[in-house]
Amino acid sequence: MMKKLFKAPKITHWNIIEKETIDEVIFRTMQPRNRLMLELMARGGMRIGEVLKLTMNDIHDQKLILRDPKSGREYEYVFIPVKVAERLREYAKSVCKSPDERIFPISYEAARIMVIKAGQAVGIHLRPHDLRRHSATFASRSGVPIEIVSKIILRHSNLSATQRYLGKITDTEAVKWIENLYN
Repeated sequence: MMKKLFKAPKITHWNIIEKETIDEVIFRTMQPRNRLMLELMARGGMRIGEVLKLTMNDIHDQKLILRDPKSGREYEYVFIPVKVAERLREYAKSVCKSPDERIFPISYEAARIMVIKAGQAVGIHLRPHDLRRHSATFASRSGVPIEIVSKIILRHSNLSATQRYLGKITDTEAVKWIENLYN
């Protein structure tokens, strides 16, 4: 009985989807709404619920304001690439009648199904949070300091939460980084 009570927590390791595959998922998605939602999750590290809450009032150039975020703070910021920001702003202008109206007025379940179908279109099992994990892992493996990945991209309060997101490093990848570091 004591072994069950004091068992070490199981560490979950996710399969990280390569950038090329995520890009293919995004580029094959033709509906502007769905494509933008995928890009916000994969390029901005946003949670699906955060994407669904966005309004025109939340868009400030490349910075998005998240009101009432999961952290419990009053607000947080998400930084996105300029091209995604421009498309988001244009899309929001075309669908929102007022600045405080949601840009993506669909349910969580509808958004989750959209992500799954986008993954199936390229032959992979894709869940919404896989895109957030991809964002963190891609940034980390591109040389972005772990503190930036943690505090800015994922908006975690501590690094240990971020470390659970990052995928396993293969031997080939380790050798590549060591070679790059010392050459």
